[in-house]
Amino acid sequence: MGDIAPSFAFHDLAPSQESFRDAVLAGLGRDPKTLPCKFFYDARGSALFEKICRLIELGSGASHKVRILLEALDRPAAYVAVDISREQLRRAAARLAADFPKLAVVAVCADYTRSFVLPELPGPDGKRVGFFPGSTIGNFEPRQVVAFLSDWAKLLGPGGEMLIGADLKKDPAILNRAYNDKAGINAAFNLNLLTRINRELGGDFDLDRFAHVAFYSEAEGRVELYLKSLAEQTVVAAGQRFRFGAGELIHTENSYKYAIDEFRALAAVAGFEPVHSWTDRHQLFSVHYLRRT
Repeated sequence: MGDIAPSFAFHDLAPSQESFRDAVLAGLGRDPKTLPCKFFYDARGSALFEKICRLIELGSGASHKVRILLEALDRPAAYVAVDISREQLRRAAARLAADFPKLAVVAVCADYTRSFVLPELPGPDGKRVGFFPGSTIGNFEPRQVVAFLSDWAKLLGPGGEMLIGADLKKDPAILNRAYNDKAGINAAFNLNLLTRINRELGGDFDLDRFAHVAFYSEAEGRVELYLKSLAEQTVVAAGQRFRFGAGELIHTENSYKYAIDEFRALAAVAGFEPVHSWTDRHQLFSVHYLRRT
């Protein structure tokens, strides 16, 4: 019997270049200024994020975790990878298809924070299980967590289940050290947003005149990330000029941390019931298995 040819399909539903431009112009035009964290993930940002995952996260979107899951499943019919980073997704999914030739692999380049329609999936109908490792869910406001899980409850259909990671609340000193790591990986990840604006939108941000700022807000239960202007300056992006005062902040990300009961409560509002939850022995990170009610 000859080798089995891998099954691989790629669907590009990603937002256009124009949506990045619109988001940047709208965010820099606000007071206070903001930039959407979903645009962190160009090719370099995605690579930096993988380093961050190895540095501080116990569960990330790295492909080796997907491989562990697939190897543990009993005859999965198909694996659907959804990500906004087009080229990284294409490469990772193609490698996975080559390594699992009996598995139908479908890659969907999409903004998973918005509703979208899954393409027709190969193979027989069966239970759909969503896999959302890492702590990316923490980037959503709590009301957005409910909306996100509600959308996925619809996508997964009756009997659908989710395996999802959420960072736990912990000693603020641990979080502040992690998001201000000595290697500067988080800083590079944050500042890469400005590099992307320079490259894709004709920006002229001088990265030496901006600094990474991150701290844990115990009252809000979240780590807040900013880029701070180190001087009074005017910057061009997409043909428009923006003034910055010395010390002015651009808000780039929130990363919420949840107690297990807090996360389960949000999932319940979205139409999921908890089946099981796991934590590491240091109680730093949690993984939840949910079933659609």
